[in-house]
Amino acid sequence: MTNISLLLVDDHAIVRAGYRSLLAKQPGLQVLAEASTAAQAYPLFQQYQPDLVITDISLPGSSGLELIARIKQYQATAKILVFSMHENPSFALQAIRAGAGGYVSKSSSPDCLLQAIQAVHAGRYSLSPDIAQLLALEKLGNAQFALETLTVREFEILRLLVTAHSNTDIAKTLNISIKTVCNSHYLIKRKLGVNSDIELTRLAIKLNVLNILDLAISP
Repeated sequence: MTNISLLLVDDHAIVRAGYRSLLAKQPGLQVLAEASTAAQAYPLFQQYQPDLVITDISLPGSSGLELIARIKQYQATAKILVFSMHENPSFALQAIRAGAGGYVSKSSSPDCLLQAIQAVHAGRYSLSPDIAQLLALEKLGNAQFALETLTVREFEILRLLVTAHSNTDIAKTLNISIKTVCNSHYLIKRKLGVNSDIELTRLAIKLNVLNILDLAISP
């Protein structure tokens, strides 16, 4: 079996400990480093050059989507697998667009994660069965289709906008100009066919980009 070195990125220490324990029992898998944020993960990737990065999408500050894009910009051949609680197929599509080779929901079996690690490392795309089924069966309405036309950057700005981050906060988090945020804010609303931030938030809830718990814990 091919040896595969790993970088784990998840903001929940208990979750990391759980699947670190799982991975440690598998022949050929070695966890080189762990991170709880994208800011921690990027220099660790540069330092250790792991064969595969396993990352969540929801991270403090910059999300897993930003991390994926940044790593792929640094090393186009990097192999990345998303392991996330989000079961909305739109998240999977955005992750693949950003450069991930696979997407596994955290409700999947351990075997599913292990199989995805092998597949993505071998250069094949891999989706957990629940995500693959949702993608196959989904009947896209106009709003859902519009959501999937957003670029990775626009999707990330949308995620921050609807969790009550200001344009200034978003610019700082994503390391872009406030003008870029404002322009993207306008384009997002136009693409999604809404006229106000209230409508944008309602649509985000409807499309499962946002849930009530996100609103309750947002700044």
